[in-house]
Amino acid sequence: MILVVTGAGGNLGGKLVSALGGEFTLRCLDLRRAAGCIDADLGIYEDRWTQQFEDADIVLHFAGEPRPTASWAKVQHGNIAATCNVLRAARRCKVRRVIFASSNQVMAGYRFRNTPITTEMPPAPLNPYAISKLFCEEAGRAFASQTGISFIGLRIGNIQPGENVPRAGMGLGLWGQQMWLSNRDFIGGVRAAILAAGVPFAICNLVSNNPGMPWDLRHTREVLGFVPQDGFAPDLSPEDRAEEELASRARLVPGEWLDQGFRPLRG
Repeated sequence: MILVVTGAGGNLGGKLVSALGGEFTLRCLDLRRAAGCIDADLGIYEDRWTQQFEDADIVLHFAGEPRPTASWAKVQHGNIAATCNVLRAARRCKVRRVIFASSNQVMAGYRFRNTPITTEMPPAPLNPYAISKLFCEEAGRAFASQTGISFIGLRIGNIQPGENVPRAGMGLGLWGQQMWLSNRDFIGGVRAAILAAGVPFAICNLVSNNPGMPWDLRHTREVLGFVPQDGFAPDLSPEDRAEEELASRARLVPGEWLDQGFRPLRG
């Protein structure tokens, strides 16, 4: 099976390349020149990178602007335009499936609502980054309907570079710790998405099995047949608790987007 991996030099893409390279044939793309990768700005549609989609089975689209604090201009090019171009190339080359790295940030508005969070609930993005991920999910929905090509969006949790071991005092707060995703569960979830049969379109939560978390994983289990093996019980430092309290009192003013992201008003 031939897989195209976008963002192959980044945190998530790099972990996929290391784990899947011995199992599948990989064609790697990244914005910056990296070992074994073709350098490509996916926000610009060019034959030099789209030809990598020829005869490919599946596209793992993990490239994009990764910062939740990114400006609209950054996510418009790095996420929205890039994903539209990836879908265009996938359509032209008739790949079998596109697996898209979405984010739990799409549901950030539910942070303090004390309710299970499913992928069937209305989205609640709070910043340009999350809005761009939601846009890409909906573009994938239209793409799958129009082309018959499978599209699976994974709302990926908190996965740090390297060993990715959570602990108190990392500035993650309760919210960040509850959406932790281990390296093992990340690779297992993506592998399940690659191998799952009969999935024309799906959006699935992908986090580890963290005690007390709000993320509902029943849909992920039903659609992908995947159950996470790891979990982390929240361990909050005084700084984590202070951050959580501050975030609970923040308000957003519509339209006040800054280069750093949104402007919270402390009430």
